[in-house]
Amino acid sequence: MEGPAVPSPGARTAHRPLRLEHAELTGGPLRQWQDVNRRVSLPLAVGWLEKAGNLRNLRIAAGEADGEFRGPVYMDSDVHKVLESAAWHLREVPDEALADFAGRTALLLERAQQDDGYLDSHYQVAAPGRRYAQLVDSHELYCAGHLIQAAVAARRSSGDTKLLAVARRFADHLADVFLPGPGPGLDGHPEVETALVELYRVTGEERYLELSAAFVERRGHGLVGRHKHGTMHRQDHLPVRTAPTLTGHAVRGLYLEAGVVDVAVETGDEELLAASVARWEDMTAAKTSLTGGLGSRQVGEVFGERYELPPDLSYNETCASAASIQWSWRLLLATGEARYADLIERTLYNAFSAARSTDGRTYYKGNPLTRRPDHAEAVGDPRCRDEWFFSACCPPAVTRLVASLEHYAATVSEHAGVPTFHLHQYAPMELACPFAGGRLGLRVETDYPWHGRVAITITEAPAGPFALALRIPPWSARTTLETPDGARLDAAPDEHGYAVVSRDWRAGEQLVLHLDLTPRLTVPHPRIDALRGSAAVERGPLVYCFEQADQEEGAEVDDLALPLGVAFEEVEHADLAGVGRTVLLRAAGLALGGAHEAGLPYRTHGGPYAEDSRCRTSVTAVPYFQWDNRGDGAMRVWVPFVSG
Repeated sequence: MEGPAVPSPGARTAHRPLRLEHAELTGGPLRQWQDVNRRVSLPLAVGWLEKAGNLRNLRIAAGEADGEFRGPVYMDSDVHKVLESAAWHLREVPDEALADFAGRTALLLERAQQDDGYLDSHYQVAAPGRRYAQLVDSHELYCAGHLIQAAVAARRSSGDTKLLAVARRFADHLADVFLPGPGPGLDGHPEVETALVELYRVTGEERYLELSAAFVERRGHGLVGRHKHGTMHRQDHLPVRTAPTLTGHAVRGLYLEAGVVDVAVETGDEELLAASVARWEDMTAAKTSLTGGLGSRQVGEVFGERYELPPDLSYNETCASAASIQWSWRLLLATGEARYADLIERTLYNAFSAARSTDGRTYYKGNPLTRRPDHAEAVGDPRCRDEWFFSACCPPAVTRLVASLEHYAATVSEHAGVPTFHLHQYAPMELACPFAGGRLGLRVETDYPWHGRVAITITEAPAGPFALALRIPPWSARTTLETPDGARLDAAPDEHGYAVVSRDWRAGEQLVLHLDLTPRLTVPHPRIDALRGSAAVERGPLVYCFEQADQEEGAEVDDLALPLGVAFEEVEHADLAGVGRTVLLRAAGLALGGAHEAGLPYRTHGGPYAEDSRCRTSVTAVPYFQWDNRGDGAMRVWVPFVSG
């Protein structure tokens, strides 16, 4: 059983994904998210594909219904993402209703497909004869990419090839149209690039890799077409080999980077890989929210300038978080560096997981780090949860990633000539895969992210020595390892970010990692204007926030501040109402006051609402990923950091 990204045997990568023979998340938040995904989110999504008209559009395209096309031009992509979600789930738990949906929808797509392989219900129904005439906005190749990824998931998870045949016919059509030359141009929304490489990996058809490489190399030459936001918005302003930073629409740019890395490792193009690495480094250093969210401007859903990271107006689109994880995973495979898994963890446990409500029913498109008390009075703000949207890209982006989470947990490599199993993400799980000429089975037992003990037990081992490599998160100030010999050692990471223990492992032996989850204060880079003088609270991989529901009566979130030297008390809850299992953080804080009767919202230093208006109060923080499940009150991640 293989996952969403599986480089070919000849690809130039430092790590390989696991070929899982058994994989199960057995507890913790990740298992909870998958359970909710399967029981609640996916049935709702299937229902919305009917209510919103996605499936009816395809029936009209197939000649099986009458009517007009409904929705935005990319309606088909939501169908494909829900199909991909279903494929990953069906490999683990039988689900008659989900299997029926997947089978019926694959056959519907087959009937809707035109004789030459083209498949896009909008252009078949609403604009016949206009194929590829408006690629800057048409999303035709974007939809094709999601179809391909759904087909790859079905093939890898269950061996089903019905959807794969549909995807191959479309891909063959694309190669016929676009491979001989630029032809109609480039799609304004990258996504097909990474999908085509994965289709090449499944089928061995070289033309799919060639077409993906051609799409990557053609960007930056004006082939996307004119757009009101300009060429930077569509990543067509500079070639990918020379563009120094990510610009424009965040989701588009991140999907493109996943394709860039895929092409680079399959062709052995070190220059192309280095260009993507450089943009990742720049993005991480100057364009990433504390939660891992990306896209600092709501208008245009774009990356802003370096260090432009406002907590209230940053868009941090949910799709961008999912795409960031997909890009970082590919860079991890390519380079073997733990820093990419670090960003995956930060994004997964914060920006990404906060997008969906605890009950799995509603979603954010944008994920702010501040919500003011009067937010309900704002008009046209998309940063509120709903079951579905007119532009519904985000809900199925969540379901497809959550359905495949176990594939992002570990990799294998040859570390200094020794077969090495790398564990990147810590969650209760059982894994088994071919390894080192035999079979490796292991069980991970942990209460992560609430506690820092992670026990890895070997349940089956190949003959001969091999290594276990455990990612050491940079936030863990004191990290130790307990070896099977009973020794307790400092877990110093190697140059790639892992603590490596090599020995002749035997079934039943255990390696225990102890991570330091002491709460810590985080301050922003001084160039982030919107955050100067503020601090945030983190514990382990979790970013915390101050939500109105947890504060003392009369203490407004907008007035809270943290004094120098603040210390937090950890308060565990087995089942906090609306939230579930959690660890809250409490401390002695300040309420700054600041109410004024009239005039401008500024003061002369030392004037009204100065230090004598401060009062002591207890402040309570909840993990950001659990916020907005107990009413629609105010929330802040960043609060003033002042002398007490």
